Formats: sequence, structure tokens, C-alpha cells
Amino acid sequence: MEKQVFKRKIYDEILEWKENRSDKYALLIKGARRVGKSTIAEEFAKKEFKSYIMVDFAHTGKAISNLFDDMYDLDFFFLQLQQLTGTRLYEKESVIIFDEVQLLPKARQAIKYLVADGRYKYIETGSLLSIKKNTKDILIPSEEHKISMYPMDFEEFLWAIGDEISADTIRMLIQKKKPAGNVMHRNLMRIFRLYMLIGGMPQAIETYIEQNNLQAVDETKREIVDLYEEDFTKIDGAGLAGDIFDAIPANLSGNASRYVLANAREGIRSEQVRELIPDMLSSFTVNIAYHANNPRVGMSLEKDAGRYKLFTSDVGLFVTLAFKDKNYTENVIYNKLLLDKLDSNLGYVYENAVAQMLVAKGNNLFYYTMESETSNHLYEIDFLISVGDKICPIEVKSGNYRGHKSLDVFCDKFSSRVRDKYVVHTKDYKWEKGIHYLPVYMVPFL
Repeated sequence: MEKQVFKRKIYDEILEWKENRSDKYALLIKGARRVGKSTIAEEFAKKEFKSYIMVDFAHTGKAISNLFDDMYDLDFFFLQLQQLTGTRLYEKESVIIFDEVQLLPKARQAIKYLVADGRYKYIETGSLLSIKKNTKDILIPSEEHKISMYPMDFEEFLWAIGDEISADTIRMLIQKKKPAGNVMHRNLMRIFRLYMLIGGMPQAIETYIEQNNLQAVDETKREIVDLYEEDFTKIDGAGLAGDIFDAIPANLSGNASRYVLANAREGIRSEQVRELIPDMLSSFTVNIAYHANNPRVGMSLEKDAGRYKLFTSDVGLFVTLAFKDKNYTENVIYNKLLLDKLDSNLGYVYENAVAQMLVAKGNNLFYYTMESETSNHLYEIDFLISVGDKICPIEVKSGNYRGHKSLDVFCDKFSSRVRDKYVVHTKDYKWEKGIHYLPVYMVPFL
């Protein structure tokens, strides 16, 4: 069966590169493994160029790899590349794709000379691009236009399952600040809960479409999680990076105000983890929310680098990871989400979903905590995003959405800095006392 190619928003970003930047820059698509980088690059090449060559450094032979040992004679390089691949290249009308380019750093270094040569266009895909062994002894080319690719968002999921209506409906409801109404709201929540269970990894969505079986989907997601675990050994042979990843659900379920290292491994020190975090982020498998020491525009300048929360980059993988050591039949999240019976103590699943949706829209994640002046209670704002010269606090609720003391206290304290206030919940939209009560399916369309 031919591999299914889903409609992806990043296609327009790649088209913008081709039309406006490709004469001076190669395109580098960064993203997690299995997120669809290779598929979209090849689909773009088929549609937008006369011919293309795709060099997959995960599977290419030595004959092609050895071509990059000597880039002095580019005429001979291109002659051999065409001969070995059986594909003719046309000046200004062909593109060469370096897939998983991190596996052959010298090919990435060659981009500088290939772009300067000007005969063809170049697309690179990669993950784990910044870890030391992938950059050792090479000059990183400045001739790269970098874009990031994330798991399929809710709108792309709707397109994949053949729903071309719901996204426009949600946008209209937000624009008019109207509730969906009981029937429509229940239907949209049902679809969104399905998205949370399946997630945005193309393979998982393809499995769902072909088999209509969530156990089969879970098996697909477990294979992806296993692949990520293998990648973490490249970051850290001692397995600590994998332990940190595995402990994400436990950390969020504990409702702590930061990632608790002891949940990952007893006795580890923050200094050990601090060195791993940048490489884990470069794998695009995790999203990070830093504590904002001073909640205002420019939060990254005053963030607390040692105080953070971690989320998985895909909520579907999160659902699988939460029960990684148990059988599919023991994963209560599937049944509870399908039946709309998710307990409030599983609300961290929604929190991970919101984090994923905010990152996909280009936001850096921050959160904020403050102590009560009259008790030991800790108030916490789940997410803070910047809009213009103001900030928007977001509180995520899976249960009682009427109680939002943290949001109230925060907005009283920083009233001059606040633009819009959001409570993200599972009920229908309403506007009340200056607060937007948003059903979770509206978040991607804000």
C-alpha cells in the first residue's frame, strides 16, 4: 500500500523558501523523528521541481557517502551523484534532499559550497542536530534557512480524517465570541478527545484511518516511543535522558511546581540534567515551560533556567508513555477519554495537549507561581504567552472551571500587564467578568 501523504501547513513555509530564499539558502527542516519531515520534503520536490534526488543518510550506501569526502570538483560530484541515483538534474529546476543530515555531518558542511555553486536547490531534514557528535569538527553553514516541524495539529488532524468543516466553524465561533451549543460542542469535544488519544504523529493517524482500532494505534505509538528511547542513548549513554523523558507523565500528575528530578532517577543533581536539556530539546521530542521570574513581555530574559516543567511534544505519545510499562488494556486514559469520564486527577493530559498547541503556534512556554500572603498555598498560572506589549495568562481546567483563584490573584497583582485572560476547559465557550472560558478545541485557533 502506498504511503499516505497528509496535508501539512508547513508546505506553505517551504514554498515561501523556494520563491524568496532558495538562491542564497538551503532549507533545513528540523523536527522529531517520524514527524513527517522526509515525507513533506519529498512531496514538495515532486510537485514543485522538474526532478529531485533524495539522499537518505540513514540508508545510503558508501558510494554516495564517500562523494562528500572531496567537494573540490563539483562538476564531478554532480556527475557521480546523477549516475549513482539514476536521476538527471536540471539547472535551476532540480532539488537535492539530504534526509537525516545529522548522520553525515560533512554533507551538512558541504551545503556552503553547494549553495554558492547555484546550480540546484537544497533541502535538509534532521533531528538531534546540535548534539556534539553531530557538529564535531565541521563548520556549520550559515547558508541555512531553518524551519521547525511539529506533530500534526488539530486542524491537520481534521483534514486527515476528512473533516473540512469543523476548523472554519471553530474560527467563526471565536471571532463572534459565541458558544457552539450543546450538540455541536459535544461533537467537537468528541473529535478533540480522539485527537488527544491518537496524537499528531502521521503514522499513528494513518493506523487509525486504516484500522479504526486504538490498540493498533497504541502499538504504533509504542514503536515511536521506543525509537525515541534509542535516540536518547545518543544524547546520553548512561540512560538519564531516557529516564527524564519517561518520567514526564509522573511529574505532571504530581502537580509539582517544577520538574522533580527524583521522579526520573534518585540521587541525580540539577547540574547533570542542565547539560542534557538543550540536547533533549534539539530532538523535538519534548516541550519545556520555564518559570517566569518576572511575568511580562520578554520573559525569556528573566526566566529561571533551573526551574521548569517538561511536556511531551505529542499528546498521543504522552497517553502511551503514561502507561508505557503496562498493557494497552490497562491504559485507563483511552476508555475515560472516549467516554468523556476523564477524572480531574488526569487533567495533566489536557495540560500537555495545551502546551503542544501553544508551541505549534510559535509560542515559547512560561508559567508562574506565587505564594499566598496569608497561607502556605501556592498559586500557579499554567501558561503565560505574550501578545504585543501585554501578556495573557492561561489556566487549564479539566474539572471545576468555576474555581480559578490563581488566575484571579495573578490578574489583580499584574493588572496593568494583562491583556486577555483564559480558562481552558471542557465546557462550551462563554465570556464572563472579563474572562474567556475556552473549550480546549478552540486553543489552536486563537
